[in-house]
Amino acid sequence: MEALASHVVTAALVAGLLAGYGIAVPVGAVATYLVSLTARTSLRTGVCAALGVATADGLYALVATVGGSALAAALRPVLEPLRWASALVLAVLAIWGAVTAVRHHRDHRLATRSAPPPPSPARAYLALLGITLLNPTTVIYFAALVLGTRSADAVSLPEQGVFVLAAFVASASWQVLLAGGGALLGRVLTGRRGRLVTALVSSGVILALAVRMTV
Repeated sequence: MEALASHVVTAALVAGLLAGYGIAVPVGAVATYLVSLTARTSLRTGVCAALGVATADGLYALVATVGGSALAAALRPVLEPLRWASALVLAVLAIWGAVTAVRHHRDHRLATRSAPPPPSPARAYLALLGITLLNPTTVIYFAALVLGTRSADAVSLPEQGVFVLAAFVASASWQVLLAGGGALLGRVLTGRRGRLVTALVSSGVILALAVRMTV
């Protein structure tokens, strides 16, 4: 009996890790924005932003394990409005990032003007948490993965807890790795022109992905 319980927990742990990496590893608009944000600010801010993304993934994993396939089906009628809302937020971020980068590049020579302070770690956490929560694909992904082949009654409470924790840890580890890459990028590209190019490329990718979401 004890061996069976250990096997069940191990299976839930592995499933959670795979699910967390499965949703986190593909580099999309949120990951691109995370790298760009860390490059422009600091590793501490980037790590907090990364934890915001991981928190959203963990919350969606929790909702999926508790609500199951029924919740995913309930979201389908509002999937299109949520997708458009997410695309709009990402497009605004892309445009704002590009405009801010160009303005900072032009105003850098003016000694009388100082750049606005970077977002605090807490603001970065909340911003990335909100952006990631706007994506309903995550909860549908987890619901289909966790409960697509079995009923909700077959999933015990310990299994749910282990799965959610493992999914959070997997997502957090990947997002923090991306933030570390952004911090390294920020140290390498210290010049004004390098930061401008990086910001514009990042904004272009985010905008393209936002447009793709609406197609």
